[in-house]
Amino acid sequence: MSIGTYLAGAFSFLRFSWIDLLDIVMVAAIIYFIIRWIRGSSALNIFIAILIVLIVRILAVALGMKMMSALLGTIIDVGAIALIVIFQPEIRRFLNNLGRSAGNAVEKRNLFQKIMQRNSTGGLTTASIDEITAACEEMASQKTGALIVIRHNNMMEDIVASGDTIDAEINRRLIENIFFKNSPLHDGAMIISDNRILAARCTLPITDRTDLPARYGMRHKAAVGISEQSDADVVVVSEQTGSISFVRAGQVTRIESRNVLKLKLGGQAE
Repeated sequence: MSIGTYLAGAFSFLRFSWIDLLDIVMVAAIIYFIIRWIRGSSALNIFIAILIVLIVRILAVALGMKMMSALLGTIIDVGAIALIVIFQPEIRRFLNNLGRSAGNAVEKRNLFQKIMQRNSTGGLTTASIDEITAACEEMASQKTGALIVIRHNNMMEDIVASGDTIDAEINRRLIENIFFKNSPLHDGAMIISDNRILAARCTLPITDRTDLPARYGMRHKAAVGISEQSDADVVVVSEQTGSISFVRAGQVTRIESRNVLKLKLGGQAE
């Protein structure tokens, strides 16, 4: 076999049709969105290393390097399990965001919106909003730290189970007493759903974002974390500054007035 024939066979993978071009474009788009998704985290370096291994294996298969292909194939097969463990937080956040986006798109249709509303657990009455707002204003004036999570469609059973069950009507004095600095329940988050206080002293996941302002403490990071992993809304009262923040889908909004907080709690944009 001549050298020309061998090279033609070895590089035959370079001959591609429009389907191959579409395949390449789609893979490139997936890689772009993955890099954009994990940009700024330690997972980016691991993902780049994975891409290098995959590219080397593709070249090894194309050139007929059987031992190298088998070795890299074994590494990839075994490493797939390890990657699920390594990227577990990122995968979970991605799937939650994907499901939330799909759910929001479905809810825009009247028929499905009625179905979804039957399972919604986070709608607050005007009386509940007034009680939460009054409690937050009083705690802000006293610089009492607070972390209040309003649950919606995501049930967050593991989060609720991490705290102490309350199951009481929403009352401003009860909220203030729970977050009073000498209260055994003040350290952690309060979970509200169905116009009732479900639990207190709950543990929330901390976001791994590195772009948050330095002035945000652990309460704000916990609020961002739970809002990234669920559709819950969160109200944060800062112990250092006495400011009130509202967190939804990872976005922190500084609350400047009572009416703005009421609008946010009612599910409306500012």
